[in-house]
Amino acid sequence: MSSLKLTAVRKSYGNVEVIKGVDLEIKSKEFVVFVGPSGCGKSTLLRMIAGLEHITAGDLEIGGERMNDVDPSKRGIAMVFQSYALYPHMTVRENMGFALRFAGVPKDQIAKQVQDAARILALEPLLDRVPKQLSGGQRQRVAIGRAIVRNPQVFLFDEPLSNLDAELRVHMRIEIARLHKELQTTIIYVTHDQVEAMTLANTIVVLRDGLIEQVGRPLDLYDDPANQFVAGFIGSPQMNFLAATIVEKAPASTTIELTNHNGARLALPVTAGAVGDKVTLGVRAEHFGEPGAGNADITLNVDVAEHLGSTSYVYANAGGEALVIEREESRHEGGLDRIKVSIDAAKAYLFDNKGQRLR
Repeated sequence: MSSLKLTAVRKSYGNVEVIKGVDLEIKSKEFVVFVGPSGCGKSTLLRMIAGLEHITAGDLEIGGERMNDVDPSKRGIAMVFQSYALYPHMTVRENMGFALRFAGVPKDQIAKQVQDAARILALEPLLDRVPKQLSGGQRQRVAIGRAIVRNPQVFLFDEPLSNLDAELRVHMRIEIARLHKELQTTIIYVTHDQVEAMTLANTIVVLRDGLIEQVGRPLDLYDDPANQFVAGFIGSPQMNFLAATIVEKAPASTTIELTNHNGARLALPVTAGAVGDKVTLGVRAEHFGEPGAGNADITLNVDVAEHLGSTSYVYANAGGEALVIEREESRHEGGLDRIKVSIDAAKAYLFDNKGQRLR
């Protein structure tokens, strides 16, 4: 069993609390990604699981056993860091087998486990090279191979692709996803890149200021964010936010008036909130429609259009609000100074003045 459970886990450095009570269950064979802005505590939480940071309070269980005071080497965990940390004087074969040799594993068993990992990672032709003879992507695969040979219960990845260029990051994301399918083991992966999280994860854990904001499948977080922070963090480009005021309530709907758009009104299927409340309307770039197609039409000043082939993103503004709108008719967007679009109430989100979702 490689399930993992965190119960009321906290971490403090003196009087500064950086992890503020985390409860999380990770199922066996699940691919979980911790994502959030810099300083949110995701790497600290990963290091606590690995045993590299002491847990100030709470419990960590792996496979049903409490691990708070268990030595890192005995937790059944292997970690892949942002830095490759390969021994420059050793071959790929020696780097991958070093931890096993240090642990006193017989030579024939080391050779077999290294060969098996090399096959999985397509490193067999490179086993006799040293790190300086490898590309960045190959070095990262060796670092992953060094973890695989230990046959751990849980793999921990701490921003392993940050040092790679954009094209190589895409390739390595595919490799790691394929690796998870082949190994069928539990993976916990830390990144600040929400595109990476959406690509790799079975489950995403969104963190902010040492707390979990939301846990869910990638598309569930995209389609049903719990609050404005998650709505803005998950998705590229991020969700657009428009200032508004609640002006009318009905048993099954709430009507808002947009602050910077000439009194445009929109009735949403929301029951929470009260007349006079200041709220925020959230709309994703792809959910703006043609004028008249939704419940509210707004006119925007175009700053620039980013053409990507079959699709364009139009960067526009009105009343001090910057918005991004997806337009499929990219070849017809050139030279526009103003555009008129429609907001569909069925595809919009409403948040209160504290950023919590109104439903």
